[in-house]
Formats: sequence, structure tokens, C-alpha cells
Amino acid sequence: QVQLVESGGGLVQAGGSLRLSCAASGSIFNINTMGWFRQPPGKQREFVTTITSIGRTEYADSVQGRFTISMDNAKNTVYLQMDALKPEDTGVYYCNADIRSTSRFVWTNYWGQGTQVTVSS
Repeated sequence: QVQLVESGGGLVQAGGSLRLSCAASGSIFNINTMGWFRQPPGKQREFVTTITSIGRTEYADSVQGRFTISMDNAKNTVYLQMDALKPEDTGVYYCNADIRSTSRFVWTNYWGQGTQVTVSS
């Protein structure tokens, strides 16, 4: 069984910073990609950023230059440094990962439970 557990959400004023973490645990063989999606209030879930195990990154245009994703392969953990936050960054942030477990040796997509980020104006 594989689990993703996020932490680090909270309330921050516009212009401030937050750092999210997501740790993958369980019977992990290897991880291909980890990333973040978010769901603003009343809207659909949207892509934020991803990183591959070799460090290739992609960002949504709306966060490019303000957010930075990084991954610690040894800890199976991905981080999201969010700077210059705006009220429109408010939402539930979900961790996502493509993982092969030791018991199910195929790539499987997993989601975390989500962490709330609220940016006040």
C-alpha cells in the first residue's frame, strides 16, 4: 500500500510564502513523477507543477516564476515553495505521484488527501 501525505498548508497574506511537503510512503519500488494540483473554491482541479525523478520540471503559467518544486529522492518527498502568493492561489492543494510499488509492479497514479492554502488580500 502506498500513501501520499501532504503538510504545510495554512493562511497567509498576499505577498507571503508557504512551503508544502508531500511524503510518499509504503511499499515503494520507484517513483517517476511527483507534482501538485490545486482546486480553487467552486472550480475544477487544475495542474500546478510536476517534477520527474531526474529533475525535469513543468509549471502552470499562472505560477511560473513564483513557485518552485523540488524532490528529495532519498526521502520520496516533494516540496512546493510558494512565494509572492496571490489571493487567486487559494485552494486545496493535492499531491500527485506516479509510483511503482513492490507488490504491484506497474505504474500507478496516487493522490494525497489535500491541504488547504488560503491567501488573504
